[in-house]
Amino acid sequence: MRFFTIFILALVLPVVMGAAIHKFYASTTKIEYVPQEQSLQIITEIFTDDIQQALSERNLREVHLDSKKQTQADVLLLKDYVFKKFVVFVNGAKQDYNYIGLQYDVDRVKLYLEIPNISSFERIEIENKILFDTFEDQQNIIHIKTPDARRSLVLDKENPKGLLNF
Repeated sequence: MRFFTIFILALVLPVVMGAAIHKFYASTTKIEYVPQEQSLQIITEIFTDDIQQALSERNLREVHLDSKKQTQADVLLLKDYVFKKFVVFVNGAKQDYNYIGLQYDVDRVKLYLEIPNISSFERIEIENKILFDTFEDQQNIIHIKTPDARRSLVLDKENPKGLLNF
């Protein structure tokens, strides 16, 4: 009986340990076109510990988000990073967006952005390189919703840009 228990542990333990070691790296971005407001409203969710690691490595200092140690400079680093790594093109033209704010939700940070003055569009191209410089297997999932359609993209380091036609 003891041999059987050791045998089962020898089989199960490496699987459990391997699952704990390998982490899934992903962010999610939801873009909704609101015709009444003529805007694209964007919510990007990133795991807090992942973005802290990226910002700390990039800036060669500890960056703290969602803690008592967080500073205004840390938030500005986050905002600047997202503005550089997340780009939206509507009908071929690069769009500027407004930073609305951020919110922490358990282990994620949610960034709220808006692209105003979009009366309509036929195609949207998204370039999302968030965390590609830190995690090789990072995936950035994009969901786009209009009153008439829903589309999604999965972007990775090899393909950081995607185009959708509406």
